[in-house]
Amino acid sequence: MSAFSALKIQPPQLHGLNSKKFAEKSPSCLKTISNPFLGSIQRIPNLRRRRGVSDLPRAASPSTIVAISELVKEKTSKSAASGLLITREEGLELYEDMILGRSFEDMCAQMYYRGKMFGFVHLYNGQEAVSTGFIKLLTQSDSVVSTYRDHVHSLSKGVSARSVMSELFGKTTGCCRGQGGSMHMFSKEHNVLGGFAFIGEGIPVATGAAFSSKYRREVLKEECDDVTLAFFGDGTCNNGQFFECLNMAALWKLPIVFVVENNLWAIGMSHLRATSDPEIWKKGPAFGMPGIHVDGMDVLKVREVAKEAIGRARRGEGPTLVECETYRFRGHSLADPDELRDPAEKAHYAARDPIMALKKYIIENNLANESELKVIEKKIDEIVEEAVEFADKSPLPPRSQLLENVFADPKGFGIGPDGRYRCEDPGFTEGTAQV
Repeated sequence: MSAFSALKIQPPQLHGLNSKKFAEKSPSCLKTISNPFLGSIQRIPNLRRRRGVSDLPRAASPSTIVAISELVKEKTSKSAASGLLITREEGLELYEDMILGRSFEDMCAQMYYRGKMFGFVHLYNGQEAVSTGFIKLLTQSDSVVSTYRDHVHSLSKGVSARSVMSELFGKTTGCCRGQGGSMHMFSKEHNVLGGFAFIGEGIPVATGAAFSSKYRREVLKEECDDVTLAFFGDGTCNNGQFFECLNMAALWKLPIVFVVENNLWAIGMSHLRATSDPEIWKKGPAFGMPGIHVDGMDVLKVREVAKEAIGRARRGEGPTLVECETYRFRGHSLADPDELRDPAEKAHYAARDPIMALKKYIIENNLANESELKVIEKKIDEIVEEAVEFADKSPLPPRSQLLENVFADPKGFGIGPDGRYRCEDPGFTEGTAQV
């Protein structure tokens, strides 16, 4: 029986978020909350399983609100015998992926301020536990749909640092040949179905990808158990696409996991000021799917939730909504001076750095020592440095590439009767009456 099976549970009590006392304070005022984490999983009550899940009374709908403690199941691996959540190999893989994400983004900041990147560049620093915790559990054929903060999602899915950096530099060796840029990473090979500049844009695409998996399995009778992850932020969760796709996914039991990266701020708008009920995970049960809330600053907790949610989808049990409460360590983008957030709030979350937390866990549980982790850090530094050198030396796209991948018929609008690209015609910009 799944840990997400229907349970009739009273909604958890909030630790001050909806209280009058909290409403009278600034959203970033941490001293009014006794809990050290604004969205700690302690909000969700622990469920004491005195009886089997099947013995518990069924709720009116198949929705579920569960505690993270319910998802940490008894392991059969070697790590279970020692009481650990991960093996040495798993721990080193998680650490390397998180270090890659952090180091890559730090380098992006340097390159942006040196004029190597253009437009808006949104960094992922601080949120690495979410990307690593979910994506490293996927297979090659599983799909990921991202947002404008998409560099690290692509790296976690296997797109090379060279390819992502080159795309950021606008070079032909980028994963989109330099035409996508920071907010539009895409890789057919790795099933990264795109970053999307507008919030909510990617959710219907992800829902369609999940529908495709179900159609291939149930209608075309193909062997297909592919799962789709849809990543988006707290600011998206009041948009229409979000609700429409939750309904479709639940109705058709699509193999998708909706992953909310709630970093508490939508550009400069506090999540607590913008949403009538700030607990996003509650929206899952409203549509008949499990709603899960997890500490997004802890990769091991995220990973345990991800295992169950992805497993449900792969077994054909339908979608899950997971709210990962996390925090970005930089401004909304590199153009954002980040002056709106309280310095005390930023310091509070900086002390909960997910990479340092994993490092501490690995060392304290003798999975690896400091020198072994330094070897990984050095390796990643070299990969990122080499990616920059590669991107810098790579060629810019030719002008003839401008209209490629724009029109369905490449010999229609984009190419003239003489076989030349219309954009190369000196009169191309004079008007479109004859086109």
